Amino acid sequence: MLGAVLSVLLFGMLPAQSFSAVDQLALHSITVAAPLPLSGSASELLSLPQGISASGVLIEDLESGQRLVARNAENKRSIGSLTKLMTALLITENHSMDEVVTVPKDISKVEGSVAHLRPGDRYTVGNLLTALLVDSANDAAATLAQYDGGSVDIFVAKMNERAEELGLRDTLFATPDGMDRLNQWSTAQDVAWLAQFDLRHPEIRSRMSMPRATIQDIAGHQQTMQNTHELLHDPGPVIAGKTGTTGEAGQCLLSIVQEGRREYIVVLLGSNSRYVDMRMVLRGLAALIA
Repeated sequence: MLGAVLSVLLFGMLPAQSFSAVDQLALHSITVAAPLPLSGSASELLSLPQGISASGVLIEDLESGQRLVARNAENKRSIGSLTKLMTALLITENHSMDEVVTVPKDISKVEGSVAHLRPGDRYTVGNLLTALLVDSANDAAATLAQYDGGSVDIFVAKMNERAEELGLRDTLFATPDGMDRLNQWSTAQDVAWLAQFDLRHPEIRSRMSMPRATIQDIAGHQQTMQNTHELLHDPGPVIAGKTGTTGEAGQCLLSIVQEGRREYIVVLLGSNSRYVDMRMVLRGLAALIA
């Protein structure tokens, strides 16, 4: 009952879920942001995504959780490397950034986007988390998963357990990196909810905001990487984000946008040209809140 009430109060920002006694004690400290005052009409809000190629679109006010625009936001689909948002959350919740991790022997088998980690090299969790969120490195995801769970399969089971705890009812994980699998999917709404939890952690938010970063192993060998979110390299309202791209998922993009004193979550799934889509969203969003 309490979970459902909170979900209503928070404008859908968090899904209904069971609450422990500790959660109930914390209820008194919860404040709910006022809805966003908009200059656009309801019809203008609904028409915002019409020229966008993305088949799944969700735009929410970050503080209040108020939904501004949605297109197929509850449809299950592949989300590519946006899956790494859950990998990052589990690692951050359960490990300190200065723990030292050894890259596993079989790391060369990892496919897709990689940071070219070498077997036996040792990195801090913080450096691997940077590679995961800035470079979207699948080998960093595999290394962290094996470190935390002992195996990728055990870590994936923990990902799904955490998704259930967070109320992500339309999400199923099969990998820590988001490579295409038949039994792996999520929705734009669940991605937005997951991002809400991620952004509570400074360790994650700061890395999602980095246009570029340099990591080094314990021996001091360094490498510099560029954030895969192209709009973070340009001056503008996009202040954080994460990309995802696979054959099944198409182009996916999570962006945190700052306009005035408010921040917004924008989720684009199944896009043909995510940055063209995102620039259209930015123009429409600026007009709505002007």
